[in-house]
Amino acid sequence: MTAKIALVTGAGSGIGRATSVALFDAGYSVVLAGRRVEQLNETASLAKAEQSRSLVAPTDVTQEESVNKLFQSIAARFGRLDLLFNNAGTGSPPKQFDDIPLAEWTHVVGVNLTGAFLCARAAFRMMKNQSPRGGRIINNGSISAHAPRPLSAPYTATKHAITGLTRSLSLDGRAFDIACGQIDIGNAATEMTVRMSKGVLQADGSVKPEPTMDVNDVARAVVYMAGLPLSANVQFMTVMATNMPFIARG
Repeated sequence: MTAKIALVTGAGSGIGRATSVALFDAGYSVVLAGRRVEQLNETASLAKAEQSRSLVAPTDVTQEESVNKLFQSIAARFGRLDLLFNNAGTGSPPKQFDDIPLAEWTHVVGVNLTGAFLCARAAFRMMKNQSPRGGRIINNGSISAHAPRPLSAPYTATKHAITGLTRSLSLDGRAFDIACGQIDIGNAATEMTVRMSKGVLQADGSVKPEPTMDVNDVARAVVYMAGLPLSANVQFMTVMATNMPFIARG
């Protein structure tokens, strides 16, 4: 069988890197998209995948022209796309709501929501028109799509919006054999969560360390979601450090 083609955004580090490596290991050809080419090359090196199964594609997901070029490269190299893992994301420093600068809000919305929209739109268009038709989109939500952390309005708002995007894609994709699901992740051990061992602001105003989980557990979950036939779909999956505050977050 010809390897299925996957695109991972934010593939240069953290969850994106771990998932890219896991997809390579599962037999996919993987397009590695992100802003920093050096880190994308490092991901490709860690995967130890033959060059014919990888494409390093420096991309700014907030820019329509950059996303269009990414998908033109995918079409030229592989001719189709079977999976988009819409993973690229960012946050902002904790701030009281009335102190949030517009620039910070706009930046988070641009990466987390507009970037996800641009990539999903291009993937939808390709999957709709390719033969065989169809594919799968997996959006990286967050447990913040369910329960916010204190002082996190920009991030939380975008992750709630990702859930709406996921539901709309699931509905609109039915006619074209495009499945869409969402993985909501809590405290995967990455560069972004190192600070959690030192203490994280809690809803009661205290600062406490929080447990994390192996990022490879997230990667395996994404590979499971991706591996289902298009006749089946994990609509929403939550994978989190077992003892982190979530159900009783606040």
